[in-house]
Amino acid sequence: MASGYGLNGGPSRCFPFWQELLACYVVNTNTDDVSGARKCLPALEDYYECLHHRKEKARAIELQRAYRRAEAAHPRANAPRPGAIRNLGLLDREEDTKDVLGTNRSITAGNGK
Repeated sequence: MASGYGLNGGPSRCFPFWQELLACYVVNTNTDDVSGARKCLPALEDYYECLHHRKEKARAIELQRAYRRAEAAHPRANAPRPGAIRNLGLLDREEDTKDVLGTNRSITAGNGK
């Protein structure tokens, strides 16, 4: 929040970073010479990261990419294949349903068992 107050009335999450940045500017600049502001770039970067989380988001995206690449390079051993999807007896394939359920009894619509 720009006011410095958080949602619950206390200081906002980035207020300490703002104080650090402001202190850096006060120490390193004056009204005649603002060239010392370059010394405050790390503090400014920390404050912007607190506000916008750009580095955090970029890191999360890169981790997701790396995970997907690793998953594509080493597929799971027991991953289901599109052709191996069972129909569970809905299309006159009771044999497949028996194999999945591990039973030997007939599964039909008219069977009262």
